Amino acid sequence: MDSEKIKQSLWGAVGGAVVLAVVGFTWGGWVTGSTAQSLADDAAQESVVARLAPICVEQFNQDSEKDQKLKELKEESSWKRSGYATKQGWAIMPGEKEADTKVAEKCAELLVELGQ
Repeated sequence: MDSEKIKQSLWGAVGGAVVLAVVGFTWGGWVTGSTAQSLADDAAQESVVARLAPICVEQFNQDSEKDQKLKELKEESSWKRSGYATKQGWAIMPGEKEADTKVAEKCAELLVELGQ
């Protein structure tokens, strides 16, 4: 066998593998294991927030001073609203001791939308 032909074939295979990897990760939607885990964690967190935020809204609806408190919530700057929902206790889920910040953010967003 001609060693030069073998060398060219091996370099061609290496080049093809590199091109395949670049295309796969750039346009093919391939991801590493850690990226896949991160995406799954984010999706799970979003799902939990989507399920718990309506409970927060319902806890707001049970507040006897909800009209006044909604007005106060709207007067808060957007980045302070989740803190307001937490302070009022709406974002603390039954059986929990403290609120999840993402749930409080989504809850405040939903409350402001409801009041418009």
